[in-house]
Amino acid sequence: MTNILVPTLGESVSEATVANWLKKEGETVRADEPIVELETDKVTLEVNAPAAGVISRILAPKGSNVGVGAILGEIGSASAANDVKPAAPVPVATPAPVVSAPFPATTASPAPDDRNGPAVRKMAAENNISTAQIEGSGKDGRVTKGDVIQHLSAPASAPASAPVPSAPKYVAPANRAEREERVKMTRLRQSIAKRLKEAQNTAAMLTTFNEVDMTAVMALRDSYKDAFEKKHGVKLGFMSFFVKAAVNALKEFPAVNASIDGDEIVYKNYYDLGVAVSTPQGLVVPVVKDCDTKSMAQIEKDIMDVGKRARDGKLSMDEMQGGTFTITNGGIFGSLMSTPILNTPQSGILGMHKIQQRPMVMPNGEIKARPMMYIAMSYDHRIIDGREAVTFVVRIKDAIEDPQRLLLDM
Repeated sequence: MTNILVPTLGESVSEATVANWLKKEGETVRADEPIVELETDKVTLEVNAPAAGVISRILAPKGSNVGVGAILGEIGSASAANDVKPAAPVPVATPAPVVSAPFPATTASPAPDDRNGPAVRKMAAENNISTAQIEGSGKDGRVTKGDVIQHLSAPASAPASAPVPSAPKYVAPANRAEREERVKMTRLRQSIAKRLKEAQNTAAMLTTFNEVDMTAVMALRDSYKDAFEKKHGVKLGFMSFFVKAAVNALKEFPAVNASIDGDEIVYKNYYDLGVAVSTPQGLVVPVVKDCDTKSMAQIEKDIMDVGKRARDGKLSMDEMQGGTFTITNGGIFGSLMSTPILNTPQSGILGMHKIQQRPMVMPNGEIKARPMMYIAMSYDHRIIDGREAVTFVVRIKDAIEDPQRLLLDM
């Protein structure tokens, strides 16, 4: 018997939640085959089978909170599983054939009233009517020939009007509580909620806005995107331009790349940029490290790699920690403007938005339609002054509107 244990989860993480069992009790597994998914505050990770065999017992069902080293289940040998005889199938009773009931007999016409004379009965039969339909004027209510003749000569009564359907009766909906569904927040969602609220409660957060004319970058991208992809094996996106522009601005304004630790400001002389990624489990921010030393091609590759693995839940804990500044792009979802929330303990986050054609006044006074993007930077006003924040955003604007500055490191 081999125990399935919770592995080391990463720095400062001691507990996880069982998100999903990929195998059931009685199923055969191979060594190192993924068998269960665990969700921590930051990532979802897979636990592989420590040995080949059969899942004999699951001790921590889905939704259980488990610590490092806890036993999730047990793997038995395949031979032991083969010795177990399958339970005999339960015979299913054959349902008795359903015999349809015979059609009900046709209701017989009412018997003629023997009190009426034979001439009346004959006349009624010849005209296919029943004397019961005729009001008799004879003795004791008997029907006479005259009653039959009068009945036959009377005009047919107009058919009754069809009833007007009434409006459907209003039925009050069920109680509101019965129409609600309660689902426990995942560990990742709880962590996101805690960190975002912590950022609002801790930092003196303020946001500054600007707009960027994307004409030059879009023209450069259109000119070189095919050759770039052919040479580097990755598409040339807008994110690498903004990463490079942010690194240059961070070098000029080190407070934006700093954080507060107690009563000290920690200035970081490295540039590890977080890139916000939306996943089915929630927002995660993997970190692309040493962006100041990487080419735009390598930055695009790294962003594509961490983004895909974030959506697949394959990121490691190390890839989620240590960022110095974050970039988030709400424009891919159609956002025109927003105020991003700081990713603590960082002091700044840049928000990109949707590119939209807008009429702009050119330096010569001419009005032209230009592809414009609003950008927003939220910052911690405790260590970043307004002048620094505004100028930082202007530096990014200048670099994107004149991308040759990125080549000249300006």
